[in-house]
Amino acid sequence: MKNYINILILFLFTGTLFCCQNDDDATATANLYKQYSMPYANVPVSEDASIYQVNIRAFSEAGNFQGVTDRLDYIQSLGVNVLYLMPIYPVGVERSAGGLGSPYAVQDYKAVNPEFGTLEDLRTLVSAAHEKGMAVVLDFVANHTAWDNAWITEHPEYYQQDADGNIIVPPGTGWNDVAQLNYDNQELRSAIIDALTYWLYTANVDGYRMDAADYVPYTFWSEAITTLENIKSDENLLMLAEGTRTDHFNSGFDYTFGFDFFGTMERVFEGEPVTLLQDSNATMYADVYDDSKRVVKYTTNHDVNLSDGTPIELFGGVKGSIAAFVVDAYMQSVPMIYNGQAIGLNERLEFFTKDPIDWSNVNEDLLAEYKAIIAFRNESTAIRRGKLASYSSDDIATFTMTAGEEQVLVLSNLRNRDVKYILPAGFQNSTWTNAFTGESVSLNTELNLESYKYLILTK
Repeated sequence: MKNYINILILFLFTGTLFCCQNDDDATATANLYKQYSMPYANVPVSEDASIYQVNIRAFSEAGNFQGVTDRLDYIQSLGVNVLYLMPIYPVGVERSAGGLGSPYAVQDYKAVNPEFGTLEDLRTLVSAAHEKGMAVVLDFVANHTAWDNAWITEHPEYYQQDADGNIIVPPGTGWNDVAQLNYDNQELRSAIIDALTYWLYTANVDGYRMDAADYVPYTFWSEAITTLENIKSDENLLMLAEGTRTDHFNSGFDYTFGFDFFGTMERVFEGEPVTLLQDSNATMYADVYDDSKRVVKYTTNHDVNLSDGTPIELFGGVKGSIAAFVVDAYMQSVPMIYNGQAIGLNERLEFFTKDPIDWSNVNEDLLAEYKAIIAFRNESTAIRRGKLASYSSDDIATFTMTAGEEQVLVLSNLRNRDVKYILPAGFQNSTWTNAFTGESVSLNTELNLESYKYLILTK
């Protein structure tokens, strides 16, 4: 009780709230925030998620929350059940990287960027997404802040410093527009957990995508996620680490990021063997023994879209891009779609400036394929939760996902030419059903697949 009173006094006089060191204090702290609306009861379990990433500045002409709210019917129509919003916080001006500044240079962790609207506008978006059957995940930047974040002057001890006492940028990154936080400082840890707690209550969001998660220590993630899970004890909490460390799963994250799988897919489309994809997948799941944990796979996101190119640029045009996405969506993964991807947008979108998508130019055939791929994933327990077995050749990604009596055989030709595939003995002279057409398919000893053709077969 004494700890609760001390925290309440601190809140009343300073307006600042910090999470505490033990479970009782953490509960008391959390209770100081008023829950906005009813928590969303239908957050998908981790394996069942499919994610749509929104670059708010590019998503609409207005580049704000309302622009996203207005197009939620489109996002829902894809069949996804998680809406992931890029950072919604005020952006730092000092040492800005140009344009409107990087959304990953956070000026204030507990405020809304006025460029996007108000807290009420964010709440409206979250509530509307919930009504349409989608959980909402916020991008959170725990590794660094903008140089004009108030902590720079008020709490310099929150930051890593050089031998002369100067706050430093994240080492080895070249991210000169941000300052590196110091996770040896317990007050910093508490302040970050406080901010994470704030949005769960104040905006009723359902989880976080943690930017640059590999740079933040395991002990903090374990502490933070435990606190957040206690708050969301009656609902699922979705936690995505933008990182590759497998210890993220042990600290409580549901997902890591498929950096290596994306890079391997690029290499495959440059001519290297398709078998590298199954090797990459095995590496990413090495020493992961919880079947609910997943790697998020993608053919594009805000970073690689701008730096590397669009899926249409990188993966053999429209047909090749969808052949690659099938593999990403079905090979022991949770898929992510970036805004504009499903309509065939072939533009490198900016996110330091406004760069609105032209929604009038839609590739209807491609859009229908994305919808069909996600729809089958939603229907198939084997794809979402099954066991993977790989049989790829140098040119064709081949694998099965199996759960109970349901087995799905995926074959995707990742070459811009017709390819003959010798079927493994266990699949020869067998009968399957085409998952998309319902037609019966008889397999003999070999199969000829046209350029970038894929087959999804069930039995």
